[in-house]
Formats: sequence, C-alpha cells, structure tokens
Amino acid sequence: MKLIENLSQEKYEKFCRESKHNSHFLHSYVWGKFQEKERNVIPHYVGYEDDKHKLVAVALLLERKLMLGYTYFYSPRGYVIDYKNKELLKDFTNELKQFAKKRKAIFIKIDPDYKLHDIDIEGNILDTNNNEDLIPYLKSLGYKHLGFNKNFENNQPRYTFRLSLEPSIEEITQNFHPTTKKIINKGNPYNLELIKNDPKTIDDFFETMSQTSDREGIVNHSYKYYKSYYETLHKENMSDLYVVKVDVNKLKETYQEKIKNLEANIEKMSDEKYKDSEKNANKKQEFVNQLNKAKKEYEVIEPIQEKTLTLSAIMTAKYGNKVWTLHGGNNTLLRELNANYFIYYEIIKDAKKENYEIIDFFGTTGNPTTDNPVYGIHLFKKRLGGEYTEFIGELDLIINKPIYYIYKTLVPIRYKIQKLRYNNKKK
Repeated sequence: MKLIENLSQEKYEKFCRESKHNSHFLHSYVWGKFQEKERNVIPHYVGYEDDKHKLVAVALLLERKLMLGYTYFYSPRGYVIDYKNKELLKDFTNELKQFAKKRKAIFIKIDPDYKLHDIDIEGNILDTNNNEDLIPYLKSLGYKHLGFNKNFENNQPRYTFRLSLEPSIEEITQNFHPTTKKIINKGNPYNLELIKNDPKTIDDFFETMSQTSDREGIVNHSYKYYKSYYETLHKENMSDLYVVKVDVNKLKETYQEKIKNLEANIEKMSDEKYKDSEKNANKKQEFVNQLNKAKKEYEVIEPIQEKTLTLSAIMTAKYGNKVWTLHGGNNTLLRELNANYFIYYEIIKDAKKENYEIIDFFGTTGNPTTDNPVYGIHLFKKRLGGEYTEFIGELDLIINKPIYYIYKTLVPIRYKIQKLRYNNKKK
C-alpha cells in the first residue's frame, strides 16, 4: 500500500467520477483549483494505492498557511473512500497523518458526505442503515468529533434534502407536497421568463442573493466570487445559471384582467337567481376573497417602474451522478408569483433530461421548528419530496495536540472580532 502525494488530474478525476463512495463536486479537481484562486489555499490531490497499484481512496486536501510556519488541511466532504472498510480507513488515516506532519499541520478537518442514519421526513431516526458506529471508530483513530450541529454553523450543511431522479417526471411531481403540486400544475400563469446560462444575468443573480442575505440573515459571497465560480465551473460543464424574470407591464395587464374577471363573476353571482343557493353564496364569497387578494397584490405591483424584474436565481453544481442547487436567492417583492417553485421545477426537469440520478437541495436545518429563522427554507425544500438526510458531521484529525487547543481557543475570539467589524460596517 502506498500514498501518492501528487495524483494527476486524469487519475484523480477518473477515480472520483467512477466511485460508488459518495463522490461530491467538492471532491473535484476543479474545485481545488477554484479554491486556490479564490481562497488562497494550496490544493493537494492525494491517493492511496493497493499492492496491485490500484487506487482505493483519494482526498482533496486544501492547505491553509498559518503563523509560525504552521498549517492545517481541510478535506471538503471528506475522503472518497469506502468508510465501511475499517482497515482501509485506518491505513489511509495513518498515511495522511505522516503527510500532514511533514508540512507542520495542526489538524486535518473532514465533513464526510456520509449518512449518520436514515431519518424520515420529520427527522425521526429509522431502524435502517445506521452508521453511528463510524464516529467512535474515527475517534479511536485520532479524530475529534465536533458535535451534532442543527443549523449552518459548520463549513458544510449537516442536513439536506436529496431527491431521486430515477422515477419519471410525472411520478416525481406526484410525490410533491399538495401545495407544491397545485402550484406546479397551474403552469406559468404570470408568463415568467426563464433565462439559462447567460453570463449577463450574473448581476441579476447577485441582486437576488443580496436581498436574500439581508432578509434571511445568511452569509453572502462577493460578486467576484460568484462570477468566478460560475465561469470556472460552467466551462467544465459543472454549473448552470438559472434566472427567472417577469415583464412588469404584462404582469400588470394580467392582474388587471384577473381583477376584471373576478368582479364580473361577483356581479353575476349577485343576480337574484343565485341568492337562495348556499353553494352559490359560498362560490361568491370565494370570488370576493380572490378579488381582495388580487387587489392587495396589485397594490405592490402597480408602483414598480422597472420594465422587467428578476424574481429568482440559482447557480447549480453538477458532478458525478448529482446536481446541487448550490447558490440561490429570491427577490423580496412579488414572492406570491411563486418563481422559486418555477425555477426549482425547471432545474429538476433539466437534471432528469441530462441523466443525473440525484438532485441535492444543498442544506436545511435539523431543527425544523416555526421559530427557526430558516424554517421557511426548510419547508419549501421538504415539499419537493426528497429524502431528509443527516450527515455524520465535522471531525478534526488532530496532528499536533498542544498547538491544536491553542488554535481552537484563539480562532473563536478572532471570528467574534471579525463579526463585530462586519456588523459595524453594515450599520
């Protein structure tokens, strides 16, 4: 068995793309190069060969330089390895320890794309596919488990929804929540326009991301980061950019016509011949409710001066057998037009056409309570019918114990200072 410290792109990618062991876009060769450019890290593409010179495991290790010559490594979404093969995991870990020691590393951080256990749609643990024994085993190898966080505290989300694309699109749609299915079955009543892979719409994308960040309190990257992300990954057929817009003048006309028709229906239902029927009275009240709702929505639309308005935008990641809805945002205005449902459905259909097997909605909460600020995001993704998935979480393979604990004490203080500066700038 032998550790290969500098795998060629061809060998590394071949193993990742063909692996049955949870290959992820964050494992990809391109991701390492992108992080090198954007995050000032050094990517290392390491592999482990058996006695027959066959690759049996690989890892992308992103090296971050620290003070006094120290460093640490981050392996996004962990190693591409069979985690059930305990001996292989042990041997690979020991080789990585030696690799890290030579580079004065303090620790190697991993957050494997590996399920902790199966859970149902409400988060209840099921009896099937329980992998909880992996954590104590990793601890025995020198890893420190960093806990079972519920929200987005760590580098990658510990919970997500993953939708299988193996059924037909009709079956997929049928498994949506009734509310989602109802919205999808209405088609496109507001004539929303979907624009795909037009680099000019990155500005529109960034605007929706900024609005979502301000509204939901989530972290937003810079414009430069998103532009570089899309240009780098799209060139390798690893990302698509979706933007949904609406023609404001046509939307106003649609609402005016809708209001006119509802008023006509109410007038018709007010006729003497309809008055004695309870069924007709209920129908009339339904029209009245719809009219009041339409008028209220039109009050928001009427003052808008722009010719077109961007309602929703998403950048995907594509790799191996999966698509991820990685970065996405929605306009604060006109959310009642359900552009977010429209755009997700189009992405699902495209992924199905392109023969991907799974779509990952990239992140949700493990605490789905109504007082959670991200509950709305969770509920929306839940209604798309995917499998609620819980990963095992972050672990640090500690290489230099004394320095590790000093580092872990100082870093939170630094983050608090940075957060205070960021909040002060926003004020």
